[in-house]
Amino acid sequence: MLIRAETSFLLIVDVQERLAPVMTDPRRVIRGCALLMRAAAQLGIPIVVSEQYPAGIGPTMFDLREWLPADGAHAKLHFACTDDPVIAPRLLALRDAGRRQAVVAGLEAHVCVLQTALGLMDNDFEPFVVADASASRRPDSEELAWARLRHAGVGLVSLEMALFEWLRVAGTADFKALIALIK
Repeated sequence: MLIRAETSFLLIVDVQERLAPVMTDPRRVIRGCALLMRAAAQLGIPIVVSEQYPAGIGPTMFDLREWLPADGAHAKLHFACTDDPVIAPRLLALRDAGRRQAVVAGLEAHVCVLQTALGLMDNDFEPFVVADASASRRPDSEELAWARLRHAGVGLVSLEMALFEWLRVAGTADFKALIALIK
């Protein structure tokens, strides 16, 4: 099934100052998350951003802060956003408003991203993890995450897959604004 802008939201998981630099390819993740956030903002797609224990791991990466939603990033201690008492109600409210598709990206693929995606499935969402905007510290952990998510039925997509599925058609003002970011 295709990702639709009108029925989805973007969830950026824990792309933080002290965590991102130790990932397999931090620039890829930061660039990918920034593009997803800019696209979601352009298309009016709700954005939720989490921060795992920001007192220890730091805030969301500077590169992403200008694209934070009005309510900012939400601190959490639970690995799965769906288990967090502040974030989970926000996600359920989005689902109840007809936004059942969750486009998920961030860190770490085998911990918080994986647990969040599986938790979303358990709560009647359709999660899509953006593999090239997510990472772990070790490549083998990433590969295990992708295998487990695939086996569980979570959609694994690329950044461009998510963006072009949100856009649906070329030639629009949104397409022109976003295609410039991809090139």
